[in-house]
Amino acid sequence: RLHYDRRARRKRRPKTAYQPKKLESEIVDEAVETIGLEGGFQTSYKPSLYESAWLMQSLGEFYQQELISDVEALIKGGKEANVYRCAAHPATGETWLAVKVYRPRLFRNLRNDHRSRQGRTLLMPTGRPLKARDTRLKKALAGKTNLGKQVAHISWLMHEFNTLQLLYEAGGAVPRPLAAAENAILMSYIGDRAAAAPALNEISLAEEEVQPLFKQFMDNIALMLAYGRVHGDLSAYNILYWEGEVTLIEFPQVVNSRVDRGTRHVLDSTPNPDAYDILVRDVVRVCDYFGRYGQRVDGPRLAAALWSQYSDDNFQERLADASRFDE
Repeated sequence: RLHYDRRARRKRRPKTAYQPKKLESEIVDEAVETIGLEGGFQTSYKPSLYESAWLMQSLGEFYQQELISDVEALIKGGKEANVYRCAAHPATGETWLAVKVYRPRLFRNLRNDHRSRQGRTLLMPTGRPLKARDTRLKKALAGKTNLGKQVAHISWLMHEFNTLQLLYEAGGAVPRPLAAAENAILMSYIGDRAAAAPALNEISLAEEEVQPLFKQFMDNIALMLAYGRVHGDLSAYNILYWEGEVTLIEFPQVVNSRVDRGTRHVLDSTPNPDAYDILVRDVVRVCDYFGRYGQRVDGPRLAAALWSQYSDDNFQERLADASRFDE
């Protein structure tokens, strides 16, 4: 009797009409169309097929907040993120803004970031540390679930945004950060309509520029150390040059050289045990670059001097001196 009733009920169920499986390209196109039409966000830049959906999703929040009005061009394509030139909304007072959009995990060629993450506090989308009582997210992280991977990704991005805020407010040669979303960072644009500022490795310096620019680097490395930070990936590839000035970029791998002393920016809870070695690598790379122009400096010795002078507990005393570093 029981089996008979079940079979009868199954027969009475309406059959679902067959729907052919959509191609991935059709799904992406529909997502882009929906986001674009509902959000009112159309771009002059024409992204590739697989770039479209995640670009719109990543930048829609900035459009809604009246920070950008258009995406005009791809400035730089990388393994982990792309950078675009955007037309700034008039309310920002800027002409252009740059936006760094992290690539989806599916397409990202992630390198081993364990060394950079040592001692880091996990950050939420607000930029504040993950609360100790939030056991659900901690379990997700430990289990490496999709949620856990998303939390780790957002934390990685927010460390970069918080670092830019910290260094910009301290007078460092970094882009001005305006806003962060779960997959993108909006910042000031260096360059003009014709071209973005080139990286240092793409240009040749005039002889009279070498010494002043080298000093700019050392001033900024000293400033970062005064705030307990080491860039982590400093090289001629991550330094922009524009009209005689340098701008340091790419801070997702920043490491903490010591516990914060009196700053309102909370990036890490403990110093990174490899911070000194990472600093030496950064300084040596910069010295090697300037060595091509005849600026002969002992990189490891200079790094040791900087570490000794700025990475100690005399935080307030060192801040005033950080911008006055002399070789």
